[in-house]
Amino acid sequence: MNDFSRLPIGLFDSGMGGLTVFKALAERLPHEDLLYLGDTARLPYGTKGRDTIIRYTLKAAQKLVDMGVKMLVIACNTATAAALSAVREQFAPLPVMGVVAPGAQAAAQTSVNGHIVVVATEATIAGGAYQQAIARIRPEAVVTGRACTLFVPLAEEGWMNGPIVEGVASRYLADIFAPEVAASQAAPDTLLLGCTHFPLLQQALQNVVGPQVRIVDSAATTALRVAEELQTRNLLCQGTGPAHYRFLTTDNTARFSRTGSLFLGRELVDGEVSLVDL
Repeated sequence: MNDFSRLPIGLFDSGMGGLTVFKALAERLPHEDLLYLGDTARLPYGTKGRDTIIRYTLKAAQKLVDMGVKMLVIACNTATAAALSAVREQFAPLPVMGVVAPGAQAAAQTSVNGHIVVVATEATIAGGAYQQAIARIRPEAVVTGRACTLFVPLAEEGWMNGPIVEGVASRYLADIFAPEVAASQAAPDTLLLGCTHFPLLQQALQNVVGPQVRIVDSAATTALRVAEELQTRNLLCQGTGPAHYRFLTTDNTARFSRTGSLFLGRELVDGEVSLVDL
């Protein structure tokens, strides 16, 4: 095992949504050290312009690279859609993985009739990243994109279910998944969560779209792709001891610990979260 393979995997998100990818990585690669940065001071990214998103993402990536990582995972759909190529160019030959391609792959493989609805931030939908990625895998697919801006603050507040969450979801999606639409052969059969914050709302979304619709996200598929890339590059950690996890945030460590615990499914303890400046 070379020294480089001992370095952690660095993950970045605009907030805490990327912790869904973190959790999937920790489950698939239990011996890999993980370093997570949530840029909560600048959240949300999804309503900002492309140039601003690229600038923020490059700064966050630089912070992780300066701390020493063997791979970067942009665990944010908005940042992936806007800045993946820029990050890869600036930090080559460091491997950089995004979440859009794995998410598109998961949706394309899951859908039976090829009608897929993508819910994501305004910037991700406007940029068409998921529509283009799915088209490359399944050219015949019909992809409907819907920007659901309020889902991010709901997830960041830890509001995962209940009448308010379902009411917001219904306002965004009722016209696509109305009973008369669902009864037709052309009705969408797959809902792709195109933002890493959205899995926290999965049960509420399922209640709104109905049990016949399959809901997929990019976390598990991204973890698989990361494992494959590390294997190909001979960068997998060969240790057998427990992994070491570190969490960085650009604002309010107490809030990060409180809400981050919901995403991780375990309590974040004192000392695990550090405040950093970009």
